[in-house]
Amino acid sequence: MFFESVDEIEQIARKTGTAIFVAPKDVDVEIKNALILEPDNKSVITIEQVRDMIGRISTRQVKDLFVVVRPADMLGDAAANAFLKNLEEPGDKVHFVLITDSPSRILPTILSRAAIYFLRGGDVVSGEIKASEKDKALAKRLLVAKPAELVDIAEEIAKKKDGVRAYALEILGLAIEILYKSYFLTKKEVFVRKLPKFLAAYEGVARNGHVKLQIVSNLC
Repeated sequence: MFFESVDEIEQIARKTGTAIFVAPKDVDVEIKNALILEPDNKSVITIEQVRDMIGRISTRQVKDLFVVVRPADMLGDAAANAFLKNLEEPGDKVHFVLITDSPSRILPTILSRAAIYFLRGGDVVSGEIKASEKDKALAKRLLVAKPAELVDIAEEIAKKKDGVRAYALEILGLAIEILYKSYFLTKKEVFVRKLPKFLAAYEGVARNGHVKLQIVSNLC
C-alpha cells in the first residue's frame, strides 16, 4: 500500500493499531499527541526504553495517542520482542507508528503483525543489498527453489560451522529483502505471494525451531 504525503500518516495510523510507514530518513513527520521512541545512543532502541514506553501507555487513554518509533529498524531484537504483545493488541486509542527507510531490516515477527505503507515516490527500495555475493546467491536460490531442491539448500546452510541459526536468519532475511525490493521495483505480485512463507520460516528459526525443518516445511 502507498501513501502520497507524510501528512497522511496520522490519518492512516488513526485507523490502525500498528502500521509501518516507509519513508526516506530526511523526511520530517509531525504527529500531534505523540510519544517518540528513538535510539538514545544513536545505534539501537533498547529493551529498557521499550519497557519504559509500555509503562507510560499502560493507563487507559481518553483520546488518540500515537507512539512513534523511528527508525523502527533500530529496535534491538530483545526490544522488538518485548514490544510484540503491545503491537498485536494495542490499548484502546493507542496507535503504533513505526517509521523506517529499511523495512527489510525490521524483524519479520513485527512485519507480519502490521500493515505496511510506502511513500509513493520515496527512493527507499533501490539501494544496494549489503551482503556477500555468495550469500546473495544462496538467498536467490531459496527464492526459486523447487521443493526437491530445498533439502539440499537447507543442508548447505546447516553446514555453517559457527552460528548456524544466525546464518540461516541472515540468508532468510536477505531473501525477504530481495522480495520486498523486487516487488516495489517491478510491481509483480509473485514476489508478494512468496513473502508469508519466508516470514514464517524466519520466525520459526528465530524461535529456536529446527533450522532445516523450518526452511523446508515453510518454503515448500
